[in-house]
Amino acid sequence: MLVWTIFIACVVVFLALDLGVFHKNDHVIKSKEAGIWTAIWVSVALAFSGVIYWLFSSGLTENPTGLTPNDAVLKYITGYLIELSLSIDNVFVIAVIFSAFKIPALYQHRVLFWGILGAIIFRALMILFGVALITKFEWIIYVFGIFLLYTAFKMLKSDDTDFNPKDSFVFKQLKKIYPITSQINGHDFFVKKMGVRAATPLFVALIVIELTDILFALDSIPAILAITADPFIVFSSNILAILGLRSMYFLISRMLAKFRFINYSLVVILAFVGLKMLFSHFIHLPEWVSLTVISVSLISGVLASLLIPEKEKEV
Repeated sequence: MLVWTIFIACVVVFLALDLGVFHKNDHVIKSKEAGIWTAIWVSVALAFSGVIYWLFSSGLTENPTGLTPNDAVLKYITGYLIELSLSIDNVFVIAVIFSAFKIPALYQHRVLFWGILGAIIFRALMILFGVALITKFEWIIYVFGIFLLYTAFKMLKSDDTDFNPKDSFVFKQLKKIYPITSQINGHDFFVKKMGVRAATPLFVALIVIELTDILFALDSIPAILAITADPFIVFSSNILAILGLRSMYFLISRMLAKFRFINYSLVVILAFVGLKMLFSHFIHLPEWVSLTVISVSLISGVLASLLIPEKEKEV
């Protein structure tokens, strides 16, 4: 438990420094700043693979799946790339939510900060629950595999542009439970009007983002469990990917229209992981195969988006 405690303590320190020091004053996150922070978070996540190697080679962490240090590092990096790639779809939804509730760019970082904090707690619970299921019931891996294939098919057929947060079930129920105002009062989540305490659009956006992330976790948690059932690798790779989500949002949210083929990359990744789960008891692929498939899928999606000219729409 000492390793887990130190890791969680480091995450708490990172978050405290983020909001309390580096982003103490509300300001618009420009692309340059977002790029620097994205590079920092990715570097921290990749450097952590060295910590993974050290922990597994020295036996300082529990190793229920009997991984060698090299395999542990490969599984960690593969899991991190899966979570990072699936986060791209999350970025699109966050952009739509901010637009729908007219959240000023000045306060978007604060909303995302609390959203990420909630996501860490919910995902930790889902990871522990998912690992426990796979450990106790081996057949559950087939359920996860079928679910990921269904998600890939749904993603291939769906049109995300139809998503309207104000028409969502969550927003309609929230309006019934708690008074909501359209007034934005700085970075406050609540405001008092005529003696009545009401939620501002910032709080509404936060709740919708939080619950949307839980839905995304239903895809991402089974996806990483297809790579490994080691609790610490699953947790650390997932959390480090989430920590970099805010800076990634400010970096690529303005460029989402350019990456129009990235959705197909995510379909390939989810389909591959789903099939890997279904055939896990019959075919054992080396970890470098998974890492290669995920990397090639992402790079191909980005290159196709940049190199293939977009067709002009007919007027």
